[in-house]
Amino acid sequence: MTLNEPHFHSSSENSLPSDRPRRRSVFNRLLESRWAERLSYEQYREKVRHVYDGPRGAILAVCSMLSGHLAFGERLLRERRFDLRGMRNILDVGSGAGQIAQHLLKYADPEARITCIDLSWEMLRRARRRLQSDRPGYLAADMCRLPFADQVFDCVTCGYVLEHVPDPRIGLSELARVMQPGAKMLLLTTEDNFSGAWTSRVWCCRTYNRQELRHTCESLGLRWRQELWFTKMHRWIRAGGICVEIVKEGG
Repeated sequence: MTLNEPHFHSSSENSLPSDRPRRRSVFNRLLESRWAERLSYEQYREKVRHVYDGPRGAILAVCSMLSGHLAFGERLLRERRFDLRGMRNILDVGSGAGQIAQHLLKYADPEARITCIDLSWEMLRRARRRLQSDRPGYLAADMCRLPFADQVFDCVTCGYVLEHVPDPRIGLSELARVMQPGAKMLLLTTEDNFSGAWTSRVWCCRTYNRQELRHTCESLGLRWRQELWFTKMHRWIRAGGICVEIVKEGG
């Protein structure tokens, strides 16, 4: 391990609930992408960057619109189910084409500072062009190596990026480090079900089991305040992935 490479524990060391085998159907296991397991962290990071720099990244905003995630995500903020009022320093992790950032510009307080980070400079360029706003700061950064001091942000949004981290503890612990005590996070990530397996295949990412991810968060002092669902139908059919409001303990 070099100083620049996060250390991802094998399942035999320091086992946590997130390391337990996940109970998934055989079909889902076959369908789900295995890139994160087959490559070193550095190789996988370059694979992810290549995916989002390329054609798939170029159509990301359109895919979010067609899937309904763009409108549903806005609804969470517009209805204050995830309330941005009073937040002063917001970090948008994995900003992509600015899908969540555009909602932050609408519903965060006018004086709130917004920082958008993404592994791909190309995605940040697309976000800047799409948002047509100089209000956010744009920075290319790896969520496992955040270039910020401790306890800087009082709010974090992390939409469909944690699935690009082989071990969630590394990314989540970095987010916890830069969050102030009592800060909150909107976390959305791909769940280990059939639709999640398809998402994994298309975007070369992994999936997460809901209860295992909750245990991992809580082991890092990140308490799940509430599980959020886009609609009642999404909750009934368990669709839309994992969407949760998290609070850093100690506030």
